[in-house]
Amino acid sequence: MRYLYSLLLGLSLAACSQAPDSANASKTAAAVPARITVTDDLGRTVTIPSRPKRVMALAASMTEMLFAVADSNTIIARTQACDYPAAALRKPKVNSYPVDFETIVGMHPDVVFTIEGMTSAADAARLQQLGVPVYYQRYRRVEDIFRGLRDLGRILGREAQAEYLTDSLTRELASLPTTAGPKPRTLAITWIDPIYAYGRNTLFTDKIRLAGGQNALQDSFPQPYPALTREYILKLNPDVLIGGRFGKLDSTFFRMYPELRRIKAYQTRQVYPVDGDLMARPSPRVIQSVRELHRLLHPNT
Repeated sequence: MRYLYSLLLGLSLAACSQAPDSANASKTAAAVPARITVTDDLGRTVTIPSRPKRVMALAASMTEMLFAVADSNTIIARTQACDYPAAALRKPKVNSYPVDFETIVGMHPDVVFTIEGMTSAADAARLQQLGVPVYYQRYRRVEDIFRGLRDLGRILGREAQAEYLTDSLTRELASLPTTAGPKPRTLAITWIDPIYAYGRNTLFTDKIRLAGGQNALQDSFPQPYPALTREYILKLNPDVLIGGRFGKLDSTFFRMYPELRRIKAYQTRQVYPVDGDLMARPSPRVIQSVRELHRLLHPNT
């Protein structure tokens, strides 16, 4: 009888001690809304689950961002261009250009992430009409990538992971060697026929600044990657040209436009290749890209 009384008393006390925890848990659950409304980098309001469990991206760079911050189990797909990290290749492939609306809708993503210039406003609107929220990010400076990682952390409930990563990247950036003296005027081309280049309002301008150089394109153009005439490039007369190995460009680009052999970059053989993905993708690997540019511009530092 004494044992039974003690047992009942113990169970009663245990229930009492657990009641506040259960109540707190209920309050916490009630305090977290099922859906939240956020504003993306283009000023669009997007309503999404408060804790997205199924996410994907329509840009290779954004897929890298997701794998850096999100629980990889929540990433449900990749695009045909996504090849990094290696884990991305194990995800089902979805076309981002043209957008495969049917497959995306059938995957039931809680939110689709993309970047400005990669997914058209019309395609985003169509996905929204089909019940798929689309969240844009925009990058003009390296700091925008850090901010983008933190935003993803808040949206995905992975604040700690995002903060740890951005702190690490910030330290890496601060550790880059500083350079004194002239800042080489650098023209980076993305295509040779016609000639397209990284404009002033692209991430390249900030990356080359951090690497100790400057974008040779200082004029403003309507497009982020403007088409340039040979006369314009001759007038620019860049110190450095980025776009390929000297020998390769000499037999292709400069053969096509022989008058451009008069520019300083050609005369001094300051013509270099870079890793295309590092150059083009605004991703957590941005510091690697800045470091590569710094090595090209200042090989002796």
